[in-house]
Amino acid sequence: MSLKKLLKDGQIICAPGVFDPLSALVAETCGARTLYMSGYGVSASLLGKPDAGLISYREMVDRVRAICDVTSLPLIADSDTGFGGLANVRQAVQGYESAGASAIQLEDQVYPKRCGHTKNRRVIPVEDMVRKIKIAVDSRYSSDFLIVARTDARTEHGLDEAMRRSAAYIDAGADILFLESPESADEMRWVAERFPRTPKLANMVKGGKTPLMSDRELEKLGYQVVIHPVYLLGAAVAGMRAAVASLVEQGVELGEAADLEDLNNLVDFAAVWALDDLD
Repeated sequence: MSLKKLLKDGQIICAPGVFDPLSALVAETCGARTLYMSGYGVSASLLGKPDAGLISYREMVDRVRAICDVTSLPLIADSDTGFGGLANVRQAVQGYESAGASAIQLEDQVYPKRCGHTKNRRVIPVEDMVRKIKIAVDSRYSSDFLIVARTDARTEHGLDEAMRRSAAYIDAGADILFLESPESADEMRWVAERFPRTPKLANMVKGGKTPLMSDRELEKLGYQVVIHPVYLLGAAVAGMRAAVASLVEQGVELGEAADLEDLNNLVDFAAVWALDDLD
């Protein structure tokens, strides 16, 4: 089912943050219906570096394509600031759509950007972001490919400015609103009440500026999409730490790690063996 159709159905959309094809497969096999490609996760898994504008358009669109090659679930894909000016935004929109994404996320930070919920985030003039959104809308091949407009103005300029920018981005044609880093449940509710007819995205990050709320709580407030961008990455790091510590200390494989058969099933080794049998 398309992301646009899921939004029309009105049910809350839980989008775990994935960062490579393997994490996408894990999420799908565990019942996820929508995925979110996290820029933080891609930067960490590909480079071992922070989400600070270090990943290029080519690296990101290749990761979109790799994920969409192994799953048909709708994918909301982070594109940071659109990788530059208006020509870069057009390339990003058309590239992501062609690679199989269902939506592209564009934010109003200056380049190089900084991860949401972290310090030193600065935003471009609202007029410049409006132009980016209009180019994004005009550049997509199909209206089923959705534009997510994110503003990072709350932390530095306050909620009123973030609200003003949100209204401008919706007027410019954005399909989904992403007001980053509200600092209380009341702020989350005020955003939802201010924009009742626009699908709204909530970003849940443990240790971030926004209080953690359940998807159901956010649905009651009026949100339609909830992303969990670094939850799977954090779980993977915690699991690997425990596994390596156990291995180093005891010299034997213990714990809850997936065995070879489980891994073979996940990556569909059976399809390769079936081809081998044709020889």
